[in-house]
Amino acid sequence: MAPYKENTSPSDYAVTILEPNKERLLSFKERRSSTMRSGSTQYRSVRCGDDGVGVRREDGRLYKRRCHIRKDGGCNMVFRHIPEGWLLYVTDIFTTLVEIRWRVMILTFALSYILSWLLFGMLFWIIALSNGDVKEHVSEPCMYSVHSFTAAFLFSLETQTTIGYGFRGMSENCALAIMLVTVQDVLSVFIDTCVIGITVAKMASARKRAQTVGFTNCAAISMRNGALCLSWRVGDFRRNHMVEGTAQAQIIRTLVDPASKLNISYKDLRIEESNVILATPTTIVHHIGPDSPLYRTGLQDLRREDFELVVSFTYTDDTTGILHQTRTSYAPGDILWGRHFQEMLRVSKSGHRVNYALFNKTTRVAMPTVSAEERDRRRPPKRPPDAATFELANGNANAEDDKAADADGPRDTEEK
Repeated sequence: MAPYKENTSPSDYAVTILEPNKERLLSFKERRSSTMRSGSTQYRSVRCGDDGVGVRREDGRLYKRRCHIRKDGGCNMVFRHIPEGWLLYVTDIFTTLVEIRWRVMILTFALSYILSWLLFGMLFWIIALSNGDVKEHVSEPCMYSVHSFTAAFLFSLETQTTIGYGFRGMSENCALAIMLVTVQDVLSVFIDTCVIGITVAKMASARKRAQTVGFTNCAAISMRNGALCLSWRVGDFRRNHMVEGTAQAQIIRTLVDPASKLNISYKDLRIEESNVILATPTTIVHHIGPDSPLYRTGLQDLRREDFELVVSFTYTDDTTGILHQTRTSYAPGDILWGRHFQEMLRVSKSGHRVNYALFNKTTRVAMPTVSAEERDRRRPPKRPPDAATFELANGNANAEDDKAADADGPRDTEEK
């Protein structure tokens, strides 16, 4: 069937609907006016994006594909029409300034200094005009050597930055000018504190440290101890260790229900040994058991599935004591079936050596392509012991009891 094309909008997306003898694409408006029974309709999973909904059809093609979490860990979400959006950012101004880009932050701080110099320079110029200090010879001036607006601006700059060239100064004849200098000094201390604090907080941001902890660019499904397991690798590229590292994983699916509503489901994956020190690169393992969302997923199902595996690693840096989190996501195409990661650790006389060139390397292994559920169904059940084995075990037990009775000697009998 030829690809379906339609000029759609965020509120008019298309979704595949499978019927018993027919497959066609219905738009959002057509689904609202249709009277088909939901019991005979099977809805395919969809993927939500910024400008619509990505749909995976029966032939496996996906039209608009958007992940919730990008490979770098950022959220692929756009929030619109937030009530009182700007007010929320202004209320939490410290976090806003820490999260903005460096060039915007530097421009903001530069403007705060320049505008404060101009503001107080203008006020000093007004005081000088009202007192007549612009004249060359004044008996009792408020400020010395302030005869123009440029001189007033330089006086404001020298006062706030405590340069003190010695040409311009304040006299005790004007109380208003003295109060203005005091206010400017207090404001300059406040601005300097904000600039230094926000700069240090931005330099020590958890995002920078999180970039030195990375995940592999793919995940792998292989056999471990006779069970089907999903695994991925996480490693720290710095030499210092971590404190209280915890690995987590979730399966995210976006579905359309019969009422034409998008539902996002989050299912946690149980991880074996989730608490990791991460002194060396570690392979995180999820056992695909009956409680796993991937229990019914085989190789062919994995190629047709439309979900997102979001993994994260939360830890505390032992140097700064700041809590960090590194995360990434894997699409079904990023999960390799029948592979396991190569060993990176080598032990020598001088110590342990880690070869990060093998961080993303995998090796193919022979394994079945069926799901864990199908594999458990085909596995023969454990048979109970048969009657002959049971009688033989009872006979051996009775013989051992007779030997123990003979060793104890004859027993006393009661006379009647």
